[in-house]
This record gives sequence, structure tokens and C-alpha cells, in this order.
Amino acid sequence: MAKGPEKNTKNKALHTKLLNRKNAKLQEEKKEKALRLKALVAKMNQKKNSEDSDSK
Repeated sequence: MAKGPEKNTKNKALHTKLLNRKNAKLQEEKKEKALRLKALVAKMNQKKNSEDSDSK
């Protein structure tokens, strides 16, 4: 029985590597954005709390 053409595993491996790199970069950016938002929210809460205590 004849086999089909050889599979192009080299390009497939490169493509997977690039996709994994892209996904890792996106996850890292998502984490950094979440940390920035968390810091901003904490800063705003602290500012709000200090304003509340000043007005009392």
C-alpha cells in the first residue's frame, strides 16, 4: 500500500512555536494590565478614603 506525501512537520512545529510565543505574550500583557488596574483602583480607593476622613 502506497503512503501519501510526507507531512511537513518542520513548518508545523515552527507555526506552533510562534503561536505559543504569541499566546504567552498576550497572557503577559493581560496580567500586566490587570496589575496596573489593581494599582490604580487601590490608589483611587486610598484617595477616596483620605478625602472622606478629611471631610468628617
